[in-house]
Amino acid sequence: MKTPPSPQPVEVPIDGTLDLHTFHPKDAGRLIPDYLEACRERSILQVRIVHGKGTGTLGQRVHAVLRRLPYVRGFRLGGMGEGGWGATLVFLEAASSANEQSRD
Repeated sequence: MKTPPSPQPVEVPIDGTLDLHTFHPKDAGRLIPDYLEACRERSILQVRIVHGKGTGTLGQRVHAVLRRLPYVRGFRLGGMGEGGWGATLVFLEAASSANEQSRD
């Protein structure tokens, strides 16, 4: 029996919108912090995470991840024209060069 090929990495554009529809829900805990860090490096401080409406489970998981991240200033469900309760708007603190250098 052949082993199925490993899934190829998906390149995600860093443009301030992360659409989770193409990812497995279990990957959200790792994907969201990586994406938000990449946004901060590019001075994108407002991000929209699209998780869909569905049962609300993925949205709850997204919010749980965001609560753990010290550089998240706040977040809220999308409003009219922002994706409604199928999206979350995230507000980030700017990355400071002193904090970034202390991690190296």
